[in-house]
Amino acid sequence: MKPVQPRAAAETDIDRAFSHYWTHGGHPLAERFLDEYDNALVHIAHHPGTGSPRHARAVRVKGMRFWTLSHFPFAVFYVEHPDRIDVLRVLHQSSDLPRHLP
Repeated sequence: MKPVQPRAAAETDIDRAFSHYWTHGGHPLAERFLDEYDNALVHIAHHPGTGSPRHARAVRVKGMRFWTLSHFPFAVFYVEHPDRIDVLRVLHQSSDLPRHLP
């Protein structure tokens, strides 16, 4: 298992999404979002190759993969390195990916 390191942009994405869910759905919904994000990071740490490489070519990020959250319309975009996994962004699935990556 490799350590997963969210970059600053990914942390900002999570903060914004958490605030949105807190404002529009309350504390329980916001906490469920964070729990699901944490579960995604655990999955990525154990199985980094299972994420889809589908968008890597379009945004020209070599080795980039993504893993979608199960019950929220967000995807975790990451790159595996020999010693770690960098989380680049956590974006809503309707986002303009070339505009936001990296």
